Amino acid sequence: MENKNLQFPDFDFAQGELLLINKPYKWTSFDVVGKIRNSLKPLKLKVGHAGTLDPLATGLLIICTGKLTKQIDTFQAEEKEYTGTMILGASTPSFDMETEVDANFPINHLTEEEIYAATEPFKGDIEQYPPAHSAVKVNGERLYVKARLGEEVELRKRHVTVNEFEITRIALPEVDFRIVCSKGTYIRSLVSDFGKQLNNAAYLSKLTRTRSGNFLLKNAFEVADLVQYLRNKREEKRETEST
Repeated sequence: MENKNLQFPDFDFAQGELLLINKPYKWTSFDVVGKIRNSLKPLKLKVGHAGTLDPLATGLLIICTGKLTKQIDTFQAEEKEYTGTMILGASTPSFDMETEVDANFPINHLTEEEIYAATEPFKGDIEQYPPAHSAVKVNGERLYVKARLGEEVELRKRHVTVNEFEITRIALPEVDFRIVCSKGTYIRSLVSDFGKQLNNAAYLSKLTRTRSGNFLLKNAFEVADLVQYLRNKREEKRETEST
């Protein structure tokens, strides 16, 4: 059901709209784009997103329509903020919960001081490898396709910037964090490398994008609410045209 308390603006999708969406858990970014595109039919519009979120991540996804799709690269280049949870003492091939734990390590000896200090090497300009289970393309093919087939993948380092890396809660094996970083930063890789910095292991169990540039998650629409609103407007238009 559409939330009747929500206030939607008078959209002009053909001219171009920037929509802030809270991507649901286990949805791909393309799932969100497709859902919104379908709800805009019979209008034939370009619809795209400005920055992929992994299926197991939630949070702010910027959707552009119409003429605003030409500015997607600009929006995508903006600084991002994330909050999340990592699990210390274990690793997975995908660096998150997409794959099963493949190794366990003792963590009783780890102190809070060591965990806080381990963030320091990751602040500033750093190099990281993307996860093998990622949407990065190599020779025109997504890495996760090769990884799921068990094929060897060639990973190339990328330069990224981490402006803030803050530990916000420690309840081992869980550790909560907040990260502010540049476009293209893989939080899963950062978490995996963080575990190695502690001579241990870690994988990502929860991730939410809370900000992209000046756009905030708290101002985002839920997909279901927006789609229901658009469908209702389409029905109202049909009824008006048939009378």
